[in-house]
Amino acid sequence: MYTLTIETNFSAAHILRGYDGPCSHLHGHNWKVTVEAKTESLDRLGMGIDFYILQKKTEAVVAKFDHHDLNAIPPFDKELNPTSENIARIIFQELKGQMPPGARLSFVAIGETGQYTAKYSEE
Repeated sequence: MYTLTIETNFSAAHILRGYDGPCSHLHGHNWKVTVEAKTESLDRLGMGIDFYILQKKTEAVVAKFDHHDLNAIPPFDKELNPTSENIARIIFQELKGQMPPGARLSFVAIGETGQYTAKYSEE
């Protein structure tokens, strides 16, 4: 099994609805996004998944969050709280169907700061 990991980031603001604490106020993060994918086979060039392609697909998904108030954009504009856990799941769900044949998405992790990370997988 081959495992490939890419990282990207985005900056955004959010409010956690129903939260009793400082995160109930508008604040922002520089979010770190880590994506891991796995494959059992390599292509004719000896690559499992092209890092460049995985990076571009991930950047396209997170671009809609970058420099926005997450509470003002779908799917966080109604009741779904823009927590790191929910952001990781949404990114995972959008990337899952974009994996090349023979590859599968392992997880998406979202880091709010250097200290806190939430990871989502379907394993």
